[in-house]
Amino acid sequence: MTTTPTRTALAVLSDVTKTYGAGEAAVQALRGVDLRLEDGELVVVLGPSGSGKTTLLNVVGGIEPATSGSVVLAGRDLSGLSAGALTDVRRETVGFVFQLFTLVPTLTARENVAVVAELTGGATRARVDEAVDDALAGVGLTDRADVFPGHMSGGQQQRVAVARALVTSPRLLLADEPTGSLDLDTGREVLALLQQAARQDGRTVVVVTHNQAIAAMADRVVRMRSGGVVEDQRVEHPRDASEVSW
Repeated sequence: MTTTPTRTALAVLSDVTKTYGAGEAAVQALRGVDLRLEDGELVVVLGPSGSGKTTLLNVVGGIEPATSGSVVLAGRDLSGLSAGALTDVRRETVGFVFQLFTLVPTLTARENVAVVAELTGGATRARVDEAVDDALAGVGLTDRADVFPGHMSGGQQQRVAVARALVTSPRLLLADEPTGSLDLDTGREVLALLQQAARQDGRTVVVVTHNQAIAAMADRVVRMRSGGVVEDQRVEHPRDASEVSW
């Protein structure tokens, strides 16, 4: 009899709420969310605009604090950390990829990635350069390393953003609508990089999207509505990113 190996939980959310504002103006973005993210899995979070997807990502990654409940990331309860300690956890554990790339236009691809690599502290110049070169090679942009974002296609800019997120070798990669501004073929390339990060590198990858088709490449699909998780299902036979179509 074959048994499925037990994976280690990288992040665990327990009864998490997130409220913006107070009184009659209060908006509850997350409502009693329970979620477990395991090492080496690709999780796609689906839901319409306003369902709480991006807020969930921000709370998991320590960008925003939960209003109540528990968020444990890499064995540490985020609610009990000082601002400095929280920054350290994000820097050491989390990489972010956003829809709009957020590259610095006056820096080359290499420099955009190096800025993040240098934030880890303690690394020699040679080690930083090696990490940046490896990250750019991993996304197929070695030949574009010295090019500015304004001279790149949208897909190339997003690949630089993925390299920037991966350069510190984070255990958790969070991607918010990473293909939202890309065409089908370019979007597939970016999704393939994210899938590779989970399948080959063993990272936990969470992709937030409103695009139902992307769910086909996931190990798990989490569906949200009105700030709550309404479905959390494992995908029996995930498809390769190259097969995803929308």
